Amino acid sequence: MIRGLRLPHGTLQLPAFLPDGTQGVVRTLDARDLEDVHIQAVQMNAFHLMQRPGSSTIQALGGLHQMAGWQRPIFTDSGGFQIYSLLRQNAKSGSISDRGATFRPDGSDRKFNLTPEKSVQLQLSYGSDVVICLDDCTHVDDPLAEQEKSVARTVQWAARCKAEFEKIVTQRELGEGERPSLIAVVQGGAEPSLRRHCAEQLLEIGFDGYGYGGWPLDANGNLLTEMLAYTRELIPDKFTLHALGVGHPANVVLSARMGYNIFDSTMPTRDARHGRLMIFTIDPRNDRLDEAGDFFRYIYVKDKKHVKASLPLSEFCDCLTCTRYSLGYLHHLYTLNDVLYQRLATLHNLRFMTQLMANLRQEITKQDADLPD
Repeated sequence: MIRGLRLPHGTLQLPAFLPDGTQGVVRTLDARDLEDVHIQAVQMNAFHLMQRPGSSTIQALGGLHQMAGWQRPIFTDSGGFQIYSLLRQNAKSGSISDRGATFRPDGSDRKFNLTPEKSVQLQLSYGSDVVICLDDCTHVDDPLAEQEKSVARTVQWAARCKAEFEKIVTQRELGEGERPSLIAVVQGGAEPSLRRHCAEQLLEIGFDGYGYGGWPLDANGNLLTEMLAYTRELIPDKFTLHALGVGHPANVVLSARMGYNIFDSTMPTRDARHGRLMIFTIDPRNDRLDEAGDFFRYIYVKDKKHVKASLPLSEFCDCLTCTRYSLGYLHHLYTLNDVLYQRLATLHNLRFMTQLMANLRQEITKQDADLPD
């Protein structure tokens, strides 16, 4: 099992959680804030970046690292899931063919074209450390014929992504330490045979790592544990496996114990801005995380019972929010709708996630120590 991932802008200790800075920013925070809460890497999105601020602007500003003032690794998602979501909400907003995707986002008068080749070109021009192949995403409940088409297209696109990636890397004469990684996404919905076929085809093409494709939850919001576990079994342990979109703490713990080692989600930061904060009910430095999710609970900061709460959010947290401010003050900032609330809340939720990952890494280290020589 991989414990660290070496990338051009640093080495990730695994497992790792990546906040989504979709459009080049983790909302309300700057690069130093992210460093202070022990974030190792962020994930951005080519689908959104190509629209705003636009590829020419990103290049004029020196690439994503220079633009965002972030000198640690950046993963860039291709936008396959976002295209799927856009078209699922409004079929008239675009179309997907074997060549690629054409779409017009809501409120835009411009039509965009995204092919596997263009996705790789964009991500490499942005200076990404980890490039994710364009995939054809489906809903887990889509009919078998749609899932089969998705797998065939995802494999075909992945092959084209790799060919373009290798061409550009060769042209740039990138050495081992300068070369980004390329990740392919395993699709197949809830059909084991399709997941296996997709994984086998992608492994034959050969990539640096892999990701679980498609929405990882069922219609009731429950983690698709059997399919996630099965997909992990299909990918050899020598490769990283990214649980794309998995961010609920209990789901992260379950997936990490299956062998997933990279996670990303908008949930912790979005929840923070909307007044839902996460705190540990156990000491994350020493205690084991139970799989039922009882190791944490939510605090809803707008509740009136917090008006005069003089203690910090969490006794176990060392973030700026918990070391300097009370829960009652956060409640006050929230009711004022002051931007300081959003920053302090986001700092705390991300520190919760990095404490969670540190606990899981410590658990793995203990397991390794207990293995016979």
